[in-house]
Parts: sequence; structure tokens; C-alpha cells
Amino acid sequence: MAPGFWNDGDSAQKVQKQLGQFQDIIKNWENGWGELEEAELLLEMAVEERDAEAEREVAESLTPIGHKIDQTELECMFSGEHDASNAIVSIHAGAGGTEAQDWVDMLLRMYLRWAEEKGIKTDILDYLAGDEAGVKSVSVFFRGKYAYGYLRSELGIHRLVRISPFDASGRRHTSFASVMVMPELDDTVDVEINEKDLRIDTYRSSGSGGQHVNKTDSAIRITHLPSGIVVQCQNERSQHRNKDTAMKMLTAQLYELEKSRQADEKQNLHGDKKEIGWGSQIRSYVLQPYRMIKDHRTEHEMGNVDAVLDGRLDSFIKAYLLWAK
Repeated sequence: MAPGFWNDGDSAQKVQKQLGQFQDIIKNWENGWGELEEAELLLEMAVEERDAEAEREVAESLTPIGHKIDQTELECMFSGEHDASNAIVSIHAGAGGTEAQDWVDMLLRMYLRWAEEKGIKTDILDYLAGDEAGVKSVSVFFRGKYAYGYLRSELGIHRLVRISPFDASGRRHTSFASVMVMPELDDTVDVEINEKDLRIDTYRSSGSGGQHVNKTDSAIRITHLPSGIVVQCQNERSQHRNKDTAMKMLTAQLYELEKSRQADEKQNLHGDKKEIGWGSQIRSYVLQPYRMIKDHRTEHEMGNVDAVLDGRLDSFIKAYLLWAK
């Protein structure tokens, strides 16, 4: 209702989007507490009437109510500039050869399972199969509510320790994979890209991507010469659409590169810059000699390895958001 509010369409649209997000959170929170109060009343009645069956029904209703309130509490932590955006996740095999490529495949499955559970839609943008097994690299587009807010906790190096299924001697191996997470940027974010700085190649999607990619001649590879960043997209049958998606990926990576550069400068000013490399993993997944997943930033750990690898990541995400605050 403020005079002149609608004069700036972009600003008004941004405020409207924020308002919608806040209203959703408040509505979900109020619904959760409303259901909890209703359960409390039913419990009082059941106790007064000594109705054991009604008591059991109330007890069973508390679990889904608790999940709803936990979910809303999690969403209240999404205060980053792009937390509400869609996300682009790229996973690359590191040290470990076939082992590492199999580890990328395991991580891909974990994130796809997590997204399915959350109702977040996924598209495989680029998929490079491993030489013998697994995946060398893969890029996935996650489309859904707070996709980037959730997944930014996964940025970094992930380490796996297990008995290798590819080693006839049954020795223990350590594998690494890097996970890069970028927000899908909207039109309000301006990243300047000079066409002269780009080399654009077309190629046919190939390899054993199987169900993940379309076998067409329309795959696109864009190289940003000044930074050396290379992005690829082979998801769509249209070369034009693959190029649009690849440009989105490049824009997001350049944006993250600039943010990282600014963060490095800030750390240098404070004298606490840390080296980032294969030795600085954010999370370790140990399957042998014991079973434990531990996040080295938050110290959060879980012994139910199978559940996490099946996509149950929320406890790690919540611990990260609290730690990041």
C-alpha cells in the first residue's frame, strides 16, 4: 500500500516473493501447532475416559506432527540470499580411480533419493560414465522449494573409507569426490560474460549414460577462457536449450568464483585463510573398520550409514545451518 511501491516492478516482485515465502513458513508453523493443540485436547479426553485405544491414536499422530514442525524449523534457517533458489550440483571423482568413480555414483544416488523424498524434481544435465564402473562426473539440476538452501551444506570434498569391491585382495580403500553446489540465478543478478571469452563446442552425447542422457548431436560444451571453467549440457534434444542451460551453469559458476574470491580476500585481511584441498574433506563416510558418517565442520555424526546413503540427510543439513549461523 506504500505510495510508489509498484513503480519499481523488479523490487516489488522481489518483495512479493519474500512475502510469499514468509507466509508459507508462518502458515505451516501455525498448522503444526494447531494440530499439536488438538492432539493435546484428544489426549486429555482419552485419559479422562480411560480410553487406551484413543491414547494410542494420539501417540501415533505425534510423529507426523513432529516432522512438520521440524521441517518448518529447518525452513526458518534459510536466510541466505539465494536459499530459496533452485540448485545446480556437480560431482567429480577425485583420487582413487575406479573406486572414486563408484563413490560419485553412490553420492549421485544419495542426492537423487533425498530429492525424491523432499518432492524436489531433478534433471541430469551432464553425465560422464566411468571407465570400468561408476561415474567420472555428473551435473544435476534440482528444482524445488529451498533446493539451494538445503544443498549448500554439501559443498566440498566427501571422503569414503571401505573394503573395495574392485580389489580381489579385499583391502581397505579411501576415495574422494568433490561436490560443487551453485544457485540458479534469477534476472536480478548481473554477471557480465563477454562472448569473445567463450569457446562453444557441439558434440554427440555418448558413453554408458543410459537412462540419464539423450543420445543426440545437440550436446554443448562451453569453455570460459579467462577462468578455464568448462560446463557441459546434454540433457535436452534441442541444441539451443542445451546452450541456454550451459550458460546458466557458467553464470552460476562465475558468480560463485567471484564470491569465493571476495571471501578469500576477507580471510586474508583477518589472517585466517585456510588451504582447501583433497585433505580438507567436509565429511567422512566410514564403512570399514567401523560404520560412521561424520561431518568435520559441525562434528555431527551418525552410525546409521545405510539411511544416510539412502538420502536421509536432514540431520546433517540442520547441523550445518546451525553451525553456519
